[in-house]
Amino acid sequence: MNEAPKELQYVLLLFGLLVLPKMLQRYRVPSAITTLLLGVGFGAGLGLFLQDETVHLLSTFGIAALFLFAGLDVDARGLQRGARILVEHLGIVTLTLVVATAVIATLLPISVRASVLVALALVTPSTGFILESLSSLGVSKEEAYWIRTKAIASELLALGVLFVTLQSTSSARLILSAIALLALAAFLPVLLRFLVDGVSRYAPNSEFAFLLIVAVIFAYVTRQLGVYYLVGAFLVGVTARRLREELPRLASDQNLHAVEVFASFFVPFYFFNAGLSINREALSWQTLWLGLAFAAVSIPLRTALVILQRRARLAEPWRQGMRVAVPLIPTLVFTLVLAEILRERFGINNALFGGLIAYAALTTIFPAIILRAPREAFEIDQEVVLAGAAPLYEDEPGPGAQ
Repeated sequence: MNEAPKELQYVLLLFGLLVLPKMLQRYRVPSAITTLLLGVGFGAGLGLFLQDETVHLLSTFGIAALFLFAGLDVDARGLQRGARILVEHLGIVTLTLVVATAVIATLLPISVRASVLVALALVTPSTGFILESLSSLGVSKEEAYWIRTKAIASELLALGVLFVTLQSTSSARLILSAIALLALAAFLPVLLRFLVDGVSRYAPNSEFAFLLIVAVIFAYVTRQLGVYYLVGAFLVGVTARRLREELPRLASDQNLHAVEVFASFFVPFYFFNAGLSINREALSWQTLWLGLAFAAVSIPLRTALVILQRRARLAEPWRQGMRVAVPLIPTLVFTLVLAEILRERFGINNALFGGLIAYAALTTIFPAIILRAPREAFEIDQEVVLAGAAPLYEDEPGPGAQ
């Protein structure tokens, strides 16, 4: 296989990334897991595509497009609708992060900063991945709203914690990095207005290209700032969505769909490239047991916290709360990113690195299994739900009010 022409290798790669995952989805294997395992097989198994610049470039397009899509889906009005519940949710997530950091710092021989990143890897939902797979989970429109808003709110918090953690080696670095990030955020609307108003008149229907190019550029800029690609791409998406009324063509539904399609094509290269980074030393029974241990603690805890909050705040039956909690379990992309950062900057051992990868895979498989269980397991008496649902705000009638 190593002697096969490079062109043939790429043809086989395209088949593996774009066709094989679709074939295995019928067996409830998420496509992201298939492409991740293909990366492990080609890299650690066959020694192919290691340090391949083409694959790396395509994977960068994938991660940038995925977080651009997540940013474009940030609707400020939608977040305001459930503001009180989201604030409570973020408070619970913050407390979970603090406790998890303390436990990890006590049990593992790593620094406090590394412990914060491990905690983030364990509790942060992968928003881009969740949004992309939301339509396949069979949830209702209202459930999809809560899944989307809670995932976005959690990721915004996580990105802030990630930025502070990575830049907190000194107060001077943290301040300078914050100033640089704020400058980028202030410059971005000016750049987007110039591209749409000043350049697009000479290049009609080029808004999608502008959006994507700016996302990739800003992803590389924030990578140089030390906060990885995802921050820059996400910032571009959020800014474009905020300018939607002023520049309707930039963040139109058509462009949003185009970004989603683009991401769905290139994201497999990101997962494949992540699989290539997993060496043989990270593949052991110890890493599997560590991943299972992480999952055995984190998945039930995170699920229960969401269900209990929704039970207390909205008087939801536990089955309905579970239909919101379970789709928030996947941490795939965020965990993969943080595992790589932990290995590059903090020198974590192969066992912990592999354990985080195994945990990410388990959290990704979990919703596909649970939400495709027999329908009776999740059937809800709608009359009971509508009669007992609490209002989102004190002065707002509940869903069952006339």
